[in-house]
Amino acid sequence: MKQYHYQNNILNLQVKKTPFLIRAILFLIAFMLFVFPVGGTIFGIALGNGLHIGYFIGIGICFLIGFYTLRIALWNTYGNETIQILEDKVIYEANYGWFKDGKKEILISNPNFYAVPAGYEEDNEGVLIIGSDDAKVESVVKIKMIQLEELASLLQSSTK
Repeated sequence: MKQYHYQNNILNLQVKKTPFLIRAILFLIAFMLFVFPVGGTIFGIALGNGLHIGYFIGIGICFLIGFYTLRIALWNTYGNETIQILEDKVIYEANYGWFKDGKKEILISNPNFYAVPAGYEEDNEGVLIIGSDDAKVESVVKIKMIQLEELASLLQSSTK
């Protein structure tokens, strides 16, 4: 299965989905981190403990951790990167499925494309780096090195 698609100077890198059980557990944890603090606050108030600042601090901390967990679950389910390669700049955007990160524009003239190993050596995976002397853009999507080297040579030949 190819994890990339390149057409009209737009490169889409697709994250390989993690096993269903792991994704289900991540979504469950994220859901519990949003629901349980609010439920606990309502339960505490109903028991007559009153409303105090500790409830808001607990809800805030749990919401932050829950948002981060939800983001990880979404990335492992729907994640992809869109990299638009123009003459003098590269536009990078990470897509989580339910929301997107802000677009990042990096000025790169005469880009070079590299396949760099990442993760465990026995997995034989790496990431794509688009760079010049001034700046670089590093993908976070891990792709098999064979596909990545093929992609780097395709990109190098298409931009020259």
